[in-house]
Amino acid sequence: MKTSIRLAVIYGSTRKGRICERVVKWLTQEIARFPQFDIDIIDPLEFALPPSRETAHPEIDRLAARLGMADAFIIVTPEYNHSFTAALKSTIDLFFEPWQGKPVAFVCYGGISGGLRAVEQLRLVFAELHAVTIRDSVSFSAPWSRFDTAGRLHDPSDALHALDRMMARLEWWTRALIAARNDRPYADIAA
Repeated sequence: MKTSIRLAVIYGSTRKGRICERVVKWLTQEIARFPQFDIDIIDPLEFALPPSRETAHPEIDRLAARLGMADAFIIVTPEYNHSFTAALKSTIDLFFEPWQGKPVAFVCYGGISGGLRAVEQLRLVFAELHAVTIRDSVSFSAPWSRFDTAGRLHDPSDALHALDRMMARLEWWTRALIAARNDRPYADIAA
């Protein structure tokens, strides 16, 4: 029997009235179809993070513990001005070790590009953090007209197909990287 994968789903927006709420609701409802994943939803708004990186802060420690327990991540990100949000960058930049040697997948949304420009920039950030990004993602253009307030998606067939493919590849990479980290912890690799 395979062990469960601890999957952290991270909100990429902290704006009031954020569409991210709807997208995360849809995503978590759909991830329930994949019982091999145990989901931990991480919303930066649930943490009283300091405005600057402090070495000793209880909220940073609390978030670090949650990220550190994850075997894999899904970032749910909007695209603002052809990029991802400052709040997401701040959350990512608080840490280095929790991302190392772990896979990161993306569910994105935005205007005509569906958030893909934000994802392309996030791939560069996570490469620097020694994380492995999953090539396949789920993208929603004009999400304000595709989701209702309960997170139900109108005409979900394409999104479900993309999600199934992304989750299969996320599971493969997660299991491969868990085995690699168990064989040799990533922190033991010489710089």
